[in-house]
Amino acid sequence: MFAFDYPWIFLLLPLPWLIRAFVPAQKAHQRAVRVPFGERIAQASGRNANSDASSGATQSLIIPCLLWLLVLSALAHPQWIEPPITKEFPTRDLLLLVDLSASMKQKDFTNEAGQKVDRLAAVKEVLGEFLERRDGDRVGLVVFGDAPYLQAPFSTDLDLSRRLLHECQVGMAGPRTAFGDAIGLGVSLFEESQAPAKTMIALTDGNDTKSQVPPIEAARIAAQRGIRIYTVAIGDATTVGEDKLDEQALRDVASATGGSYFFAADRKHLQEIYAELDRIETSKVKTFSHRPRRQLYYLPLAAGLLLSLVHTAYLLFSYRSSIAPVQKNLVIRVNPDTGKLELQR
Repeated sequence: MFAFDYPWIFLLLPLPWLIRAFVPAQKAHQRAVRVPFGERIAQASGRNANSDASSGATQSLIIPCLLWLLVLSALAHPQWIEPPITKEFPTRDLLLLVDLSASMKQKDFTNEAGQKVDRLAAVKEVLGEFLERRDGDRVGLVVFGDAPYLQAPFSTDLDLSRRLLHECQVGMAGPRTAFGDAIGLGVSLFEESQAPAKTMIALTDGNDTKSQVPPIEAARIAAQRGIRIYTVAIGDATTVGEDKLDEQALRDVASATGGSYFFAADRKHLQEIYAELDRIETSKVKTFSHRPRRQLYYLPLAAGLLLSLVHTAYLLFSYRSSIAPVQKNLVIRVNPDTGKLELQR
């Protein structure tokens, strides 16, 4: 789109005429010889002084008017405004904590096709669908077993996060569960985050058996850093022994940070939980729009310069062609019969 940055400059268009009208013209004092019969001499030599002067005066006004208009056009900053460029900035950093302990091998879930699959396969399927709807968030992935590991750093590339999630295997981080240490690693990852909202979603099917820091203590530190934690328990709540589900610890972690606790007994419940999380933690995007501008002031300036040069060249050529060649032995005499001036060679 073409536009002028300072269109009010064109209000100066009548300025030269105002100056001409209100400022007195400078009087030129020139020495001249006045000849009472000058017009007759001009006619005898084949020239018409009056017609040349009138046509020249008319033509002399056109070029200055055009030049003044071009100068004002350049001062008004003509520019071409490009289509808007939109840049989106995420407003939330979302960190997923996924349990890869040995108990995640139990096949007590069904996939979308109705086949029996292990808990981790169900988590991958549902989490993948959840990530598809997190457009605008930066998402990171931490997996934990005997110790927590960063699987995917914070990134807006959700396809990369899904691929790295699907590469996870049960036991790759050890057979036990270090849930508290996973929260601690998550807190350290958020230290470099500039996002206004920080969220963790922790998914586990057992109790903490390996952490150096108790989950509730790690949750309190997270709460001090403004991090909200949602805990999702999966599997069988009646399991006993080392792999039993410590629901109370998960509730305490979520409560300490202002989050929520969820329990998923099967894939349907797991889908409902992530749909609820998607509703609670809506993805928000801060959008900035910028329209690049290309300055075009040099075009009227170049046109004015070219017009001025062409006009000057034309005047020089016209002046030279209008000068009659000096003819030697040329005499003007009065015709005795008609009384008119005549050229006599």
